[in-house]
Amino acid sequence: MKPRCLVLAIACLAIFNVPNLAAAQEDRRPVSQCQAIAQNIPKATFASFSGVAPVVPAVSEGEDVKFTYLGHSTFEIETPGGIVIATDYNGWYRPAVTPDVVTMNKAHSTHYTLTPDPGIKHVLHGWSDIPVEKARINLVVGDAYIRNVTTDIRFSYGLGGSQLDGNSIFIFETAGLCIGHLGHLHYELTDTHYTEIGRLDVVMVPVDGGLTMGADSMSRVIKRLRSSLILPMHRRGPPVNAFISMFSNGFDVNYAPDNSITVSLRTLPKKPLIYVMKDVQ
Repeated sequence: MKPRCLVLAIACLAIFNVPNLAAAQEDRRPVSQCQAIAQNIPKATFASFSGVAPVVPAVSEGEDVKFTYLGHSTFEIETPGGIVIATDYNGWYRPAVTPDVVTMNKAHSTHYTLTPDPGIKHVLHGWSDIPVEKARINLVVGDAYIRNVTTDIRFSYGLGGSQLDGNSIFIFETAGLCIGHLGHLHYELTDTHYTEIGRLDVVMVPVDGGLTMGADSMSRVIKRLRSSLILPMHRRGPPVNAFISMFSNGFDVNYAPDNSITVSLRTLPKKPLIYVMKDVQ
């Protein structure tokens, strides 16, 4: 075969193989174990401290996930593989160690910081700086897969109106658990939101009763999510009982003596439990 013909043949083979290459890349997307309907799984950015991009979250030997309430809407989540995540991170409430990942929302300055510790490897904004776009988070870090579902927020400080997709519900999948942080939720969720969220075994919910949503509206969201473990947060003004009173005896309530709880897929409560940590009471 002449050299010129050989080059053309190689080029043709490359063209025919492009769909197969695309299909192979498609197979490398992480599949959410928490979504109710696994459709249109978004692309993910893979992160690894070793420099090698994993295809799926790392498998760790442990199965316990630890939650520590640090204040306001900030929880420290520690995965079995030792990944430390801080939610609605504002720089005031910090884990004892520098977190690997922080998530933020911008409804109020108490839910984000524009000057995070430079040692934090992954700073995830729940909003997009491009007005016509949504924030799209799909990240694998160690044994955790992190994604988001955007919701609308009211403009702050009485300006009126709403900002589309200005808030994110962050979802953390690790050790078989589906964990959700509702952020600064201003409006009740739609059927589309519930489909995008899927199953949540553990949910962190704001219970201020005003700056986010009223207790009745927030309780409807929690009842629809049907989570096993409900962790109240973001309490200002009304006592937490204003939120708890919205639930029947189908929910248990535990007023904890401290600010931490460790759970696994096997130890989730059989009956939905509202677990009120010490500094939320």
